[in-house]
Amino acid sequence: MPEVAQSGSLTAVTDATFDSAVLAADRPVVVDFWADWCPPCRAISRSLAELADEFAGRLDITTINSDENPETTRRYGVMSLPTLLVFDRGELVGSIVGARPKNHLRAALGRHVGDA
Repeated sequence: MPEVAQSGSLTAVTDATFDSAVLAADRPVVVDFWADWCPPCRAISRSLAELADEFAGRLDITTINSDENPETTRRYGVMSLPTLLVFDRGELVGSIVGARPKNHLRAALGRHVGDA
């Protein structure tokens, strides 16, 4: 089985590792669908890395390159980048489409770990 790559506090997943890293996780997982050609994706990547540290132990933030992993991108109907999908114990429970400021991301993700 391929290893899951880690970059700072963000974990990169692939088509091959998505089910084990995301769907089988025992806590909420955010998946950031991105691509190299997407400027808004780069804009939120730093905020997501910082939020991964803030939510450590309560929520995992992962990334998946949509161009390199078309199976998962199609499976979840991702049509616009960046798209953040939130999974809790294998169930899709939330989404954010488009770049958002860090405070918006923090509030939206906090709702999935009981930070109202």
